[in-house]
Amino acid sequence: MAKECSFDIVSEFDKQELVNAIDQVQREITTRFDLKDSNSKVELDADKSITITTNDDMKLKNITDILQSKLVKRNLSIKILDPQTVENALGGNVRQVFNLKKGVSQELAKKIVADIKGSKLKVQPSIQGEQIRVTGKSKDDLQDVIKLLRENADKYDIPLQFQNYR
Repeated sequence: MAKECSFDIVSEFDKQELVNAIDQVQREITTRFDLKDSNSKVELDADKSITITTNDDMKLKNITDILQSKLVKRNLSIKILDPQTVENALGGNVRQVFNLKKGVSQELAKKIVADIKGSKLKVQPSIQGEQIRVTGKSKDDLQDVIKLLRENADKYDIPLQFQNYR
């Protein structure tokens, strides 16, 4: 009897790398000439969101660019950032919150499962909470699914990782 092979599709990020990126952003804010005396802050709130507080919209845009570049340098996708609207803060400052996306939502999971089934590969995708398990008899078919999802990565608004390939 043929052995079943499988892998999981998840959307996660390395928390320590995120903390390191935030620290690098804070360090750059204190040394950059245009941001030095702006009382700007970048805070990580319990792995759920990042809050940027600064004097004006231009500095906010600069800090956002720094944050995105530091995330990319640490192999974190900027797709994990979900920017909220810019709001006024105390003392004439502006604040923007970036919620962090983690896990595959039910709607996106259904879309991914539909894409996998539409590929006509001999695999069975199943939604299991915030991840999707794909099983099949052939490892080649599973690799074709991974290739298909990587080619369509821009269709999904979150970064996808493939784990537990066996």
